[in-house]
Amino acid sequence: VAERAGVSRRAVYLHFASRGELLAALFDYLNEVEDRDTAFRPLWEAADGIAALDARARVAADFLPRIMPTARAIQQAAHHDPDATRHWELATAFRYEGCRRAIERLADEGRLAPQWTVRTGADMLLALSSFDVIDLLLNEREWTPEELADHLSALYRRVFVAQEMVG
Repeated sequence: VAERAGVSRRAVYLHFASRGELLAALFDYLNEVEDRDTAFRPLWEAADGIAALDARARVAADFLPRIMPTARAIQQAAHHDPDATRHWELATAFRYEGCRRAIERLADEGRLAPQWTVRTGADMLLALSSFDVIDLLLNEREWTPEELADHLSALYRRVFVAQEMVG
């Protein structure tokens, strides 16, 4: 980071107390530049639970890959840096809230498949949209973001929506 910024390592540490604090600032900056709020707005404003699932798939395919390298760096730093740990927990909580919101919408509408509770459904939706899954499909298997969004939407509907309601 110091080299790319054209400053000494010491100068970087004058501004940031730890690597985790630096990564957190970078992650916050990326969320702002990549406009996280706009990316998640369709999820928050979805007309119903199925539309919320579709919006969550779109976030996974379009927004998460843009922040993935920094997110992974913070995730690694979280193993040994308390600042990074706190930031990783906040970022994960935000992603989880989006998952929970979609599953709660289905439950409120009576559309949630019977094997799920809001908690277990939100947990599984978070896991199915993990950085590992996204990275594997986009980078290793070379899916396009459109293919990923379409297939995630179909998967989410099949898994979380009561079968008589799948459209």
